[in-house]
Amino acid sequence: MNTLFKIPAKLCMLMIISLTLGGCVATMKDQVLDTNSETQLQKRSYQTRAFDTPDKQKVLRAVISTLQDLGFIIDRADATLGSVSATKLDSYLLKITVTVRPRGEQMLVRANAQYNITPVEDPKPYQDFFSSLSKSLFLQAQNVD
Repeated sequence: MNTLFKIPAKLCMLMIISLTLGGCVATMKDQVLDTNSETQLQKRSYQTRAFDTPDKQKVLRAVISTLQDLGFIIDRADATLGSVSATKLDSYLLKITVTVRPRGEQMLVRANAQYNITPVEDPKPYQDFFSSLSKSLFLQAQNVD
């Protein structure tokens, strides 16, 4: 009689564990797929700028020089992918990845920054970066070093 009670108890525990883990998976899946499109569009709007030039290399050089001027150290730059990753260490860890891709006769530049491991969602740092990048592209167009 003792063995009859052990089997259902094991089965019951297995069911409880699987239901608990199944609930966690559903919760994580919901969090990943739960995208508030308005919030995503707002983020994309301040993380992205279009520049009136068809020259991808020129924009990548301007991105690199702008990041260096802002105190970042370039970790990786890939001209083929149009990607630049940089880090700034100043009693905190700030990482940024900038991608450059063509859109017609323009170059679309998108920046994505992380403060420690938290995404930077404040528009101000992105506005500052794009303001500096615009100035750098202007100076390049005027052949000013």
